Amino acid sequence: MSEFVSDGWALIGRHLRHIARVPQKLLSVTIMPVAFVLAFGYVLGSAMEVPGVEYREYFMAGVFTQVMVAGMTSTGVGVCEDLGNGLMDRFRSLPMSRSAVLIGRTVSDLLLSAIACVVMSVVGFAIGWRIHTGFWSALGGFALLLLLGFVAIWGGALLGLALRNAEAVSSLGFVIVMPFMFLSSAFVPLNGLPHWLREVAKWNPLSAVTDSCRELWGNETTAAGTGFPAEHPGTVALVVLVAMFLIIVPMAVRSFGKATAR
Repeated sequence: MSEFVSDGWALIGRHLRHIARVPQKLLSVTIMPVAFVLAFGYVLGSAMEVPGVEYREYFMAGVFTQVMVAGMTSTGVGVCEDLGNGLMDRFRSLPMSRSAVLIGRTVSDLLLSAIACVVMSVVGFAIGWRIHTGFWSALGGFALLLLLGFVAIWGGALLGLALRNAEAVSSLGFVIVMPFMFLSSAFVPLNGLPHWLREVAKWNPLSAVTDSCRELWGNETTAAGTGFPAEHPGTVALVVLVAMFLIIVPMAVRSFGKATAR
């Protein structure tokens, strides 16, 4: 166990040092989140009305959720690059834990997601977003977002190990993320959807995460709707994310073992 931890920590440091040498990699967690916040805040924010809350407070939880889920694609592409550039061959020649390679990749990407949260929080505060609850509720919202991000990152690792092609990962990642993202309460209330589609969107885990963050931050709206997922978004979010994590991680580890076997 000690070797696994030390190997994983060493690889986390390797990925972070690589980011310092190639600072362009920080663009995805700085420039893009800022662009999302400003676009939704000033372009859509001038036209959208949500009952019970200012739109600039309503959409922030959705933007946080979108950026966390987008980490799936960048991780999948990174895994494909590691498999294709001979890095795994070098790691196989070293007396180290193979699982630590995945830990290094996923944890370092999670740290980037945390940086994105900080950047978006600063910009959101500048355009009028506020957290109206206490410290622990605010922290709980960000912890839930990072859990979502970690699940998405491991999903990206599994996708990269299955496809082993960066372009395929980017394309399929977009196809997976976009329907879930826009068929949710991330950016608009669900009360305008047809009844059958509204019920599907209510059970979307991204709706649960977004609504839970709004509740924890005091940005909730009177248009949240009724039913178990709308009234208990935190419970739905935690159950679904933990279940997904427990399923995805073992699958990714097995796929990694097959991908790196001699």
